[in-house]
Amino acid sequence: MANKNNTPVCGLCGKKKKLIKTDCCNNWICDDEDKYVIFSYAKNSCSRNHRRFTLCGSHNTEGHSGKWQSCKKCFDSFKHELEMYVWYGTNEYNFEVLENPPSYKPTYCAKCDNVIVLSDGGYSTLCRIYRCENCPISEKEREEIISQYKGGIKHKQLN
Repeated sequence: MANKNNTPVCGLCGKKKKLIKTDCCNNWICDDEDKYVIFSYAKNSCSRNHRRFTLCGSHNTEGHSGKWQSCKKCFDSFKHELEMYVWYGTNEYNFEVLENPPSYKPTYCAKCDNVIVLSDGGYSTLCRIYRCENCPISEKEREEIISQYKGGIKHKQLN
């Protein structure tokens, strides 16, 4: 992306200084991964956000061929959490968003039945059982979930 003077600008935030081209899609982006503090979970790096939180970045990192928009490997790697596939393809860290993203069913807490927005975090999962941050899994429940999972028993909602 460039401004009216043909000076490159970051395609995500519009800044003009310290830019690089992305490995995945060859777009101008801030060269700012050095600002990220490990385990901070901060979203202050345009470069890191695009590389880590988009289908475009994931497609490149995983070494898939072709276009990310039609990549079966990308879709298959997210199909167990289709909500995250849609988020990775449509969030603000993309230069180009996924057209016509698939619909998905919301994720619910197995204990209180509240909707969990996976991209927001604040939940735990064990053997595909999801709990919101207000409903931690007790040790007894943990053992039961694992036992059912290992035994191939279809999970029931644990209360």
